[in-house]
Amino acid sequence: MASYLFLCLFLFFPHLYASFSSSGSHSCSSLIQFKDSFSINQKRMLIYCCSWDGVTCDHLNAHVIALDLSCCWLYGNFPSNTTLFLLPHLQKLNLAYNDFNLSKIPSEFSRFTSLFYLNLSYTEFAGEVPSQVSHLSLSLAGCGLQGKFPKNIFDLPSLNLLNLLDNQLSGQIPRSLGNHLQLTHLDLSWNQLSGQIPLSILNLTQLEYLRIAGNTLEGSIPDEVTAFPNLIYLGLSDNLFNGTLPSWLYTAPSLKRIILSQNQFSGHIKEFQSKSLEMILLKNNKLQGPLPSSIFQLLNLTYLSLPNNLSGVRVIEFSMFSNLPNLKYLDLSYNSLSLTSNSTSRLKSLERLDLSCNKIEGKIPQWMQEVGNVSLTYLNVSHNSLTEVEYFPWKNIEFLDLSSNLIRGNLPIPASTINVFLISNNSFTGEVSSLICNASSLQILDLSHNNLSGTIPQCFGNLSDSLEFLNLKKNKFYGTIPTTFAKGCQLTTFNLNGNLLEGPLTPSILNCNDLEVLDLGNNKINDTFPHWLGSLPQLQVLVLKSNHMHGSLRINSSKSIPFFSKIQIFDLSSNYFSGPLPVRYINSFKAIINLEKIGSTVSYMGVNDPRSGFYTYSIGIVMKGQYMELVKIFTMWMIIDLSNNQFEGGIPKVIGKLTLLKGLNLSHNNLNGGIPTSIGNLTSLEWLDLSSNRLSGTIPNRLADLPFLSSFNVSENKLHGQIPQGKQFNTFGNDSYQGNKGLCGFPVSKGCNIIEPAPPNVLEKDGSKSNITFGWKVVLIGYGCGVVFGMSVGYVVFKTGKPKWLVNLVEIQHEKKRRRKSKDGSHSNGRRRI
Repeated sequence: MASYLFLCLFLFFPHLYASFSSSGSHSCSSLIQFKDSFSINQKRMLIYCCSWDGVTCDHLNAHVIALDLSCCWLYGNFPSNTTLFLLPHLQKLNLAYNDFNLSKIPSEFSRFTSLFYLNLSYTEFAGEVPSQVSHLSLSLAGCGLQGKFPKNIFDLPSLNLLNLLDNQLSGQIPRSLGNHLQLTHLDLSWNQLSGQIPLSILNLTQLEYLRIAGNTLEGSIPDEVTAFPNLIYLGLSDNLFNGTLPSWLYTAPSLKRIILSQNQFSGHIKEFQSKSLEMILLKNNKLQGPLPSSIFQLLNLTYLSLPNNLSGVRVIEFSMFSNLPNLKYLDLSYNSLSLTSNSTSRLKSLERLDLSCNKIEGKIPQWMQEVGNVSLTYLNVSHNSLTEVEYFPWKNIEFLDLSSNLIRGNLPIPASTINVFLISNNSFTGEVSSLICNASSLQILDLSHNNLSGTIPQCFGNLSDSLEFLNLKKNKFYGTIPTTFAKGCQLTTFNLNGNLLEGPLTPSILNCNDLEVLDLGNNKINDTFPHWLGSLPQLQVLVLKSNHMHGSLRINSSKSIPFFSKIQIFDLSSNYFSGPLPVRYINSFKAIINLEKIGSTVSYMGVNDPRSGFYTYSIGIVMKGQYMELVKIFTMWMIIDLSNNQFEGGIPKVIGKLTLLKGLNLSHNNLNGGIPTSIGNLTSLEWLDLSSNRLSGTIPNRLADLPFLSSFNVSENKLHGQIPQGKQFNTFGNDSYQGNKGLCGFPVSKGCNIIEPAPPNVLEKDGSKSNITFGWKVVLIGYGCGVVFGMSVGYVVFKTGKPKWLVNLVEIQHEKKRRRKSKDGSHSNGRRRI
């Protein structure tokens, strides 16, 4: 490793060393020659430099022919005077996984006349590929390339390998792709490519590896029976392809791996003629049955994932798969299947089995217990109708998902090898044995939505080094929260919502520095607000709702502490908190103020597990007045719920700083004063509930400009004045305002009598009357009496030029009362629209 670091430093910091021989006749001299004052033993030098990690030499000619400088921790602009370019015999160069800070790819690479392989994957190069390197095979995976697909890449006449995996390239794949008859390896996966695959791709008869997964490509796959005679790997998953599967897919003689999952292919699956197939993944398409019998004759088949919702297939004899001796991965999920087996399964090598979302009923069958008794590491039988499980026979199981079944009885404990254990949404009863803590590598544990009881095993704290996700929601656990979380705790989510837990919170939670979600809602926790939770640096979701928590949220410390700087959901509703609203916390919510960058690169909060994929967090919140159980938490949800407490005082103006806030609920408190106009700054707000307080004043007109506000409630307050009109406010019903006797205007039944006082220029300085003619204020006076009356008065004034009534408002009031009484002997409410 020391020699490897020396090589990296030497090549990219040439000023540390002497000038080099321009002839390049001694390649190793270009690697280690220092100043002229140093004498060098050429023979020993050759042996020395060729022993370095990453250096390959042609010992016959003393030439460096290959360099592997990947993962060299290099950072900064790529130097144009690097001694790297003084190695003219170089044939292979790997610079992957360095950071060249958006440097341009140097044209000096053309000096390597013998170079045929160049790997620039994940190097943060930017710009165009220089035409001078047209003789190379290129790997540019993860380079951060952006913009339209670079057509000039296909101007390289000798191209036989092109890897643009994991960039941000957009646009369509150019037709010129088909001009590269020597191309053997093409990977354009995980970009932003659209459109169709050009027909010219059929010209690539030498192609062995074709992968364009993870884009938005559509249309059918170009089809020709004799296409791709040398193709070994086909990966087109996670696109929008449709139509039937191409005919060459069934006949390509060399094809070993077919990965077409997550598309919209339709039609029937035909019989496979190639016996070389090792992998067939067709999950999540619109393909239909029946299953081709040829699948059960593919003796080399190792991975098999069949389409979901196969029509015409309802019962499968599981022993049919026993004809596949090399099968390690089998996915039959989402097929509404009943699986039977009349004989003991011979699938002793099976490692992964997914039978989720089918119609498997009753006790876990014997054949399932015997499948891969030793080899099985992954089993998913969730979302079936299983009712009983006596024990778990799989000795090396790592992932076990029994969630969403009908299983009753005590909870069996899996083997100590378990990493992911999911049994939510069943009817398990009894206590959880502390034997579960023997699983020292347990990472994800979800026992939620059962009838488990007893105390929570204290030994969970001993799993701090491994446990990331702990969900015990909706059970009957009682006692206190475990106090044994040790330093180095790896928990990212801790959910105890909906149990019978009591006592104060444990400060040992502070040892869980990576905690993102803490949900202790709907328990019997009796404590003051745990201010110390604010120092958890990654905390994004805090739910303490529906407990017996009390006291003020006022912070006595004068120190400037970044409380809850990453918080996105803050729910303290239905407790006994009192005092003023927590201004200091609001000022610290940097993620909602848009000062703290949200680091997640995924759309939902969760844990990424290599075996099970992305496991999302869930939460129950009140959204737009309705309680909702959210299976996923969107990373951009910003919600504050302080409702059903005893907070008092005014709503602070600083709440207008929370520009990313989507939901705000301050209802059922003792808040007074006015609604701050600064709430009009919350342009992302979707719901606002200020009901059942003692708020006074008017509703700020600025709230009508909130573009996404779809739920609004200020009922049961002391508000008065006209309700803002137009835009979103035209969609709110009368129940949004009931209990405010002073409010008027649409949609409440009380109309607004808008009377303008006489303008200052009605009387001139000398006391004479001004000849004011018709104006819109005259029409507004008529608002309470009707459009016709208001307009007619305006017309009279305009014609006569004698507006005596402007200074006699009392007469107008009498006239309005008279007109109300004259209608059918009843009193009109005076509400009219203009």
